[in-house]
Amino acid sequence: MYNHIRVVRSALSRINLALAIVAVALFGTWSTAKADESLPSSIPDFTSIIRTHSDQLATIESDKGASTLFVSTIGPALQLSDAARTLGTNPLPIKLANELLLPDLTAAVHRLMSSLAVWRLASTVKQAMRDRQLALVTEGLVGSPQARVWLDQQGNTPWHDTLNQLSEVLASPEWAKVDQEGLLVVIAFERATRLEVEAMQAGYREWDRLRNWKERVRGLRGQARLCGTWQWIIHNHQHNHQEQKLSLLFPPSGQTQFTPPGLAEMIVLGENVYLRWEANGQVQEDSLQFSKEGQRLEGSFVNSQGGWGSISGKRTAGCAP
Repeated sequence: MYNHIRVVRSALSRINLALAIVAVALFGTWSTAKADESLPSSIPDFTSIIRTHSDQLATIESDKGASTLFVSTIGPALQLSDAARTLGTNPLPIKLANELLLPDLTAAVHRLMSSLAVWRLASTVKQAMRDRQLALVTEGLVGSPQARVWLDQQGNTPWHDTLNQLSEVLASPEWAKVDQEGLLVVIAFERATRLEVEAMQAGYREWDRLRNWKERVRGLRGQARLCGTWQWIIHNHQHNHQEQKLSLLFPPSGQTQFTPPGLAEMIVLGENVYLRWEANGQVQEDSLQFSKEGQRLEGSFVNSQGGWGSISGKRTAGCAP
């Protein structure tokens, strides 16, 4: 019997170590991948925020409840105040709501809130098992029937299958008879650990999506402003002031198959336009500005062959859907 207890405790220790390794790898990889992007002054302390608002997260029973909690509390705590204010402004005119990607914003908020709720749930179950309070494990998982139904309605989430697997273990007749050192405890702890990691990953992914929401809106607005047919005149000082004329079609958002060949990057911020072209190992960068109420573009270019000069663009046709 003593050997069995020692084996089970050893298994639990290995699971805890595995979680620590996964968490370190997750945070390290995530931080490295995002090193070149603009970050908030500090990454939010998700664990502390979940602990502080544990009761509220446990009682989310609808999309409306998730949105309300995000707008009032969770969004600002996660440094997503702009998204929270936009979601809390109701109703928005239909055109503005579409420009602000409100349906996508709302869906991302629901995914974030459900991931945080599951993260809290998994952490609660694990803590109860560490404290050897198995009766509280089932209570921590079940919550209200409405809350569980809402989680089930979140669709194809990364943690959904693991949540169901953990629920099956804790709902089994064997769980009611399990002792503190039983193998079923090890299985439940392993699934709760996996659930916590999956919810953690999903939560960070949705937070990052919401953090970059304004940039996506700016990008789509810029793409809509540039959309149309343009007559391009390039004056290259490198080749005896040679001029090149061409016609470029910039498509509407979502129609990437019609993007001009070689256009690798496009940034439009206010009146400023940046274009990066790549072809046959060569690179050209255009820096332009709108004028004449958006009907003209004026600016300059440089390329990897040493070429430089001016660009002038004139809109010859509007945006075709």
